Amino acid sequence: MIINGVSIDATFAEAFPMKATRAIITAQNEKWAMISAQAMTGFATSVIACGCEAGIERILNPSETPDGRPGVSILIFAMGGKGLAKQLETRAGQCVLTSPTSALFAGIDEGEQIPLGKNLRYFGDGFQTSKKIDGKRYWRVPVMDGEFLTEATTGRVNAVGGGNFLVLAESQHQALAACEAAIIEMKKMPNVIMPFPGGVVRSGSKVGSKYPALGASTNDAFCPTLKGITATDLSPEIESVMEIVIDGLTKEDIDNAMRVGIQAVCDLGAKNGIKRISAGNYGGKLGPFHFHLQEIMA
Repeated sequence: MIINGVSIDATFAEAFPMKATRAIITAQNEKWAMISAQAMTGFATSVIACGCEAGIERILNPSETPDGRPGVSILIFAMGGKGLAKQLETRAGQCVLTSPTSALFAGIDEGEQIPLGKNLRYFGDGFQTSKKIDGKRYWRVPVMDGEFLTEATTGRVNAVGGGNFLVLAESQHQALAACEAAIIEMKKMPNVIMPFPGGVVRSGSKVGSKYPALGASTNDAFCPTLKGITATDLSPEIESVMEIVIDGLTKEDIDNAMRVGIQAVCDLGAKNGIKRISAGNYGGKLGPFHFHLQEIMA
């Protein structure tokens, strides 16, 4: 398959089941809602070392938020429900409770309910108060700038993590420009995040290492500087490879995000140095979700 001169490999991305939730952060203005959201989703690129994968889903208009203020929706993914609950509560306490004028609400009603502000209320040292509105419990916690309003719980749902595609280009500049174009379009899609910095990862990995202590190591088959000394998957003109990883609430959400992202890359085309689109997998042996590139782009 070739789109605008860009070859689409006959391969697939392999992804894994995860648990996920959405939280809505509001504040006095969009600036402070975003500051809190960025803090809460920081250091959350990969479950391998961060404990969760998190990112900003989108900016919310006041008409879309529970308290009628500017807001930001975030998504958090983890390998298990217990880990997700711990990450959510820790991050909320350190990054939203602390952030001026912030409030915190559930972004998912269905699924198993997990603590959002349920335990953060104890920071109020007995001065906190509770209200139940339309069947939902809220806590008002006194803080120095006024009150911290938080919903008690949010919903936890099954999700998918690790959808991906690789952009192979003639130069680093061209690979990054293509990924930036893809991320712009992918951020318009609901229910997905691209958790790595700016949505892009340069240090794609393979399973295993020559060092026994490491479970993963650099994906040497896609490293341009190793073309002469390893079993490379790169043709001579490829000088840079970058990857976009996608987490989504459903497989279909990731399908849609991959489609618009790959199309954005292909729109730049071979004339802008983009040569191939590929994907990372483990031979189909580890992850039950397979995203076949040519099927997605058919």
